[in-house]
Amino acid sequence: MGLFDLFKSNTITDEELSGLINDGAFLADVRTPGEFAAGSAKGAVNIPLDSVTAEIDKFKGKKHIVVFCRSGNRSSQAKQILESQGIENVTNGETVERVSHAQSI
Repeated sequence: MGLFDLFKSNTITDEELSGLINDGAFLADVRTPGEFAAGSAKGAVNIPLDSVTAEIDKFKGKKHIVVFCRSGNRSSQAKQILESQGIENVTNGETVERVSHAQSI
């Protein structure tokens, strides 16, 4: 399995992402506060990537978690951090645009 296959296997469809959001997923925007202030997905909470470990309690007990950022890079790192802390119900929503689009499906 190549790197592309690994990335692809972690990617869900827009419809699946929409389903998680409609089911009440906790939306975590892991961009900086400045990026977040410029606009985010409706209902998202700003937990910058460098704060994910310190804010781990905010993720506990959530049915679904969708992390996202500007390009999908920081959200991928956030997903790995959360999973390393035992939080398994994490989906990389990739970009704020993709999450916002999924909210409208």
